[in-house]
Amino acid sequence: MSVSRELKRQVRRYEPCLRRPAKMPPAGPGWIHEIKHDGFRILAELNAGSVKLITRKGFDLAQRFPLAAAAIAALPARSCLVDGEAIACDANGLSVFDLLRYRRQDDTVTLCAFDLLELDGVDLRREPIEVRKRTLKGLLRRDHHGIAFNHHFDMEGVIVYRHACALGCEGIVSKRLGSPYRAGRSDHWLKIKNPSAPAVRRLEEGDWQ
Repeated sequence: MSVSRELKRQVRRYEPCLRRPAKMPPAGPGWIHEIKHDGFRILAELNAGSVKLITRKGFDLAQRFPLAAAAIAALPARSCLVDGEAIACDANGLSVFDLLRYRRQDDTVTLCAFDLLELDGVDLRREPIEVRKRTLKGLLRRDHHGIAFNHHFDMEGVIVYRHACALGCEGIVSKRLGSPYRAGRSDHWLKIKNPSAPAVRRLEEGDWQ
């Protein structure tokens, strides 16, 4: 199999659920809301002791981010597939993309985990988001330096969004309760950007992320 064909196969295998942009958070009790951190989208796979940290383009960054890879390897599971964001934080605890882009803190990069697609051979993608997140939280119940559970909030999304903007975060992601995990763009995941965040300015300036 050629390199290009193998890469395409890996991209299909690891295609994540993608957020749709929205101007404002959805209102009402049918949603949960997460802080959106500025980093690399990663699907982390543990399989028989082997770890992969796969980007949206199908590249494995396990060697580049050894702390996050070691944290996945230490999880109490034979196999799992975790969706998250690889982040590097500044002295204030805020994720800063440039620390990843210029490889200033590769050995301290943490995986901020927000979803669980598979655990010990059981496909969880059809389970509701709240079940998947509860299972993920249980998997991460012990402290593992290099991976952290991305907590969610079930209050009004506009309140979470305002706090995220005040903190200087990239924004929030709102997810519909009861929804399964589906590869590709989803109406069940909405991304509301903080217009003042560096990530938004990069996109406006045509910069790469």
